[in-house]
Amino acid sequence: MAGRHVVEGLGKIVVEIEGTYQAQPLEVTSSVTGGITVVSVAGEIDHTSAGPLIEALELSALGDPPRAVVDLRQVTFMDSSGINVLLGAYRDITSEGGWLRLAGLQPSVMRVLELVGVHHVLPCHPSLEEALAV
Repeated sequence: MAGRHVVEGLGKIVVEIEGTYQAQPLEVTSSVTGGITVVSVAGEIDHTSAGPLIEALELSALGDPPRAVVDLRQVTFMDSSGINVLLGAYRDITSEGGWLRLAGLQPSVMRVLELVGVHHVLPCHPSLEEALAV
């Protein structure tokens, strides 16, 4: 349990909180539909949890040519680490003649991608079905 201390001095009040943040594990599963790898992700994508997503998007885990849809319906948060994972996978996949699409983004996650312009690079689809049909 985190401890809380209030320190006063020089006209400032500082609240110090002791404790550590425990990242929740990211759930990542992969399946193949019509020759397209579907990577389904659930949880929060940040620097402490991105490992399973990195592994799922490695070229060796994808078909030839590599074609993948990342299903983000159950992702509630993504920071710059998640963006970097997706952009790195996009670079690797497209350099091998494949493609990467995103599907089912929550409004908060879509907003992050829009703020940095990733939605102009990575195709974002409202649903998994639409991403697979394109």
